[in-house]
Amino acid sequence: MARSVRSNPLETRTNRLKLAIRGTLHFVTIGDGLALGYRRTMKGNGTWQARLWTGEKYLKHTLGEADDFMEADETNVLTFFQAQGKAIAFAQEARKPDLPNSKPVTLGEAATAYLAWYKDHRKAYRETEATVNAHILPTWADKLLMDITTPEIKRWHKKLATTPARKRSSNRSTKTAYREQATTPDGKRARRSTANRILTVLKAIMNKAFRDGLVSDDTAWRRVKPFENADEPVTRFLSTAQSIRLINACQPHFRQLVKAALFTGCRYGELTRLLTKDVNLDTGLVYISPEAKSGKGRHVPLHAEGLDFFKTSITVKTGKDYVFVREDADPWGKNHHVRLLKAACAQAKIEPEIGFHELRHTYASTLAQMGVDLLTISKLLGHADTRITSRHYAHLCDNTLKAAVAKLPGFGHRVDPKVKAVLSS
Repeated sequence: MARSVRSNPLETRTNRLKLAIRGTLHFVTIGDGLALGYRRTMKGNGTWQARLWTGEKYLKHTLGEADDFMEADETNVLTFFQAQGKAIAFAQEARKPDLPNSKPVTLGEAATAYLAWYKDHRKAYRETEATVNAHILPTWADKLLMDITTPEIKRWHKKLATTPARKRSSNRSTKTAYREQATTPDGKRARRSTANRILTVLKAIMNKAFRDGLVSDDTAWRRVKPFENADEPVTRFLSTAQSIRLINACQPHFRQLVKAALFTGCRYGELTRLLTKDVNLDTGLVYISPEAKSGKGRHVPLHAEGLDFFKTSITVKTGKDYVFVREDADPWGKNHHVRLLKAACAQAKIEPEIGFHELRHTYASTLAQMGVDLLTISKLLGHADTRITSRHYAHLCDNTLKAAVAKLPGFGHRVDPKVKAVLSS
């Protein structure tokens, strides 16, 4: 950094506090076309601002608070000389020829560019956009990429993990509501896992900006690591007895969806979009259209009971009719199943209650326990490769461990034929 400029009125907090509150900005020139400004606020403390003349116009940038009443931390609270350093860094970025309009980029601008690219090149755009709007822009929208520091990102990441999950609401004008604070180990792990996923999106935005030449250094976010052991999958699935109880507890039209999920392993959205023409009774295959999450179509074979179920489900329907509809004959919507499944779980005594995705897990877990290999399960589920399948079901496929344990001696234990297990679930 160039040699620091001295300024008697601004250099010490004692002299700065003699300046008028809400007075004019006091500037000192610290470089070619670059000035450092100071102004006292209504609270009494001051703020630092950089002002750069580009040859056509002035660019202004707030650097942070002055260390009038707080100790400097080199990030948000700055001494006179620290403020000079940040002002010079701002000028260096602003003068780079590859920056649009020679103007440093904010995280909000980088996020807009990233989402525009994401919409054309990736799936799950709505989910990513929602994550950006809910968790990233409120904190980072106006922050220049060049000013974001490692400690700031770490604090934000930690706060995400300790903040309760948000409640969903269809009313955007309603104040954000939160669920109860996670207190169990699984609950805390789930919050850390969510924080990791949001951090991944933030890094993706910043990495694209770095690759596009909008910022010269990616060190600040490369140093931030995700929480360890937070993304270990907790795969829950139902037993055959639980599945039967759940089916019997469902309302008639919803029961069709639940049975279809158990017979095919399909997602809720895949089943609600399924048309009669996608069910081939001759080949015993159900075609899942490429609008699904994976982005690729697939054919799911049916066993004898599943084929009979679908044959009954499409009776008297034409090819363009939905296979599954609600009681009022309208299509199933995004969250129409939530309350129905909750009520069915309560009646069937499934505790804790499951989500619809656990029916997909039940399908895959049942196949894994039957000895079906991971590659086959992966293809049936429509996974892009076996890595995702392996994370969830590999432990169920390992028959080598079962065979090894079967060789252990009985240690004198004798089976009593009069004793029968009473299962509570």
